[in-house]
Amino acid sequence: MRGPWLKLVLALAMLGLLAGAAPAFSNDDPASQPPFGGERPPPLVEPDSTETPPAGFAISAREAIERAGASPVVREELAETPGARPEALIRGRRWQVSYFDSERRKVAELIIDGSSGEVDEAWRDHQVETELARGYEGAIAQLVNAPYVWLPLCALFLAPFIDPRRPVRLLHLDLLVLLGLGLSLFFFNRAEIIASVALTYPVLGYFLLRMLVAGLWPRERAGALLPWAPVRWLAAGVVVLAAARIALNVLDSQVIDIGVAGVIGADRIGEGAPLYEGDFSGLAGLRGDVYGPANYLAYLPFEEALGWERVWDDVAAAHAAAIVFDLCCVAGLVALGRRLRVGDEGRALGWALGFAWVACPWTLYTMNANANDALVAALSIAALLTMPSPPARGAFVALGAAAKFGSAALAPLFATADGERRWRGAIVFAVAFVAVAIAVTLPFVPDGGLSELYDRTLGYQATRGSPFSVWGQAPGLDFLQPMARVAAIALALAVAVYPRFKSPLQISALAAAVTIAVQLTASHWFYFYVVWFLPFVLVASFASQAQISRSSSPGARAEAS
Repeated sequence: MRGPWLKLVLALAMLGLLAGAAPAFSNDDPASQPPFGGERPPPLVEPDSTETPPAGFAISAREAIERAGASPVVREELAETPGARPEALIRGRRWQVSYFDSERRKVAELIIDGSSGEVDEAWRDHQVETELARGYEGAIAQLVNAPYVWLPLCALFLAPFIDPRRPVRLLHLDLLVLLGLGLSLFFFNRAEIIASVALTYPVLGYFLLRMLVAGLWPRERAGALLPWAPVRWLAAGVVVLAAARIALNVLDSQVIDIGVAGVIGADRIGEGAPLYEGDFSGLAGLRGDVYGPANYLAYLPFEEALGWERVWDDVAAAHAAAIVFDLCCVAGLVALGRRLRVGDEGRALGWALGFAWVACPWTLYTMNANANDALVAALSIAALLTMPSPPARGAFVALGAAAKFGSAALAPLFATADGERRWRGAIVFAVAFVAVAIAVTLPFVPDGGLSELYDRTLGYQATRGSPFSVWGQAPGLDFLQPMARVAAIALALAVAVYPRFKSPLQISALAAAVTIAVQLTASHWFYFYVVWFLPFVLVASFASQAQISRSSSPGARAEAS
């Protein structure tokens, strides 16, 4: 190559080298920074002068503070905190203007373009310290939030189960209320957290009461679960949607802090390093040692197979784990349907449950964020599948509790699921539960003992502040939170002994009620937690229908009943 072509190639090569040498913060995208991704935020640099713009800037620190002071967000904050004082620091190519109260607590933060002087971001109150509350586009689950993905999924989720000849039936209401939580997500994505929290609790309250009634006073519902959809269509839909979900996860998702923590914990286990001692992650903005050891053990096969380069980038092991957890839920629900009904009815129920899972936007939201919550769902489904075996269900409930501690509330209910022999079964369940919990936990107890383990995990989660609950939004109600927790514990114990005889459908409904009751007491609630109770709700709602498919044989229904 000669002449202009050689010059062009050399120029392109030089640009490539410069791009490779550019700092990681050159593209300051908050949706790719912790807790959403591993991109380093720009360092904060004190300007040499408050009057002279830095190189490459059109406005000075003083002008940036003036622009910030004109913001409605700052005016609102100064009305509440009149003594707050601003501080301007260089943040890459922009200004970060922060306001501090008399105790040096940050009460407002603004990001201002250094060239145009436009206010790019303005936050106050809980959104100052909680990036998750800022509604950054594409930060969580990426395309799943797009209306052209979310709304068709909602339609698919509803379509096979809608009976136009019976428009008013409880099954329709269950599905619509579940999808109605999407209105809360709409406001969450717009950073309107007060509205999003307010719209969450009616949904949780509905399912708490609905599942309590279904568990305490079970009733067979008239009509077919699948009034028109052939079972083979559902089976094909499960395969197609599962493949599409995997493709979307691989092509358009990033790993948030939850998935990265799982992989880091697995890496520490593989290296023989302690889980709950020292600096867990070594990454700025990530505290990951807040889960039980079973969570990190579940990630171990994926980390061993795909590795962890100690860089928060694609984190292939977290993608693989999220996909496998999701597929385990699908397979478990298909198998569970066959366990609950026999013959054609069982096959239809299994595919209906599997289809509902893969078509539900909440399960895709969780999977595409590469979170770990589908692991809890998979272990809960396994506990339902192994209901006839006290030691097996004890082991699965223990694994769930040793992964994310809220699952422990299900232990009393599952311990007494044996009817006439429930106390004998409860003892066997308890032995298996304790043995598995000790075997999974004991090797990872830190030098500080169980108290340090508690402080780093459950203690931290129980006391951390969060705007995503009524307790975070209304601190004046804090005195009610201990009462709510006592009520949740009382409920978990009460349904273990009453009713004395419980069908699998009743156990599933009551498990959903207990799970939701525990979530209602949590200081931090998020949309991933829907998949904790979703399998129980689907089983209780779907299997209570008198008939599953119009094409199933009456003999199979009679045998199953």
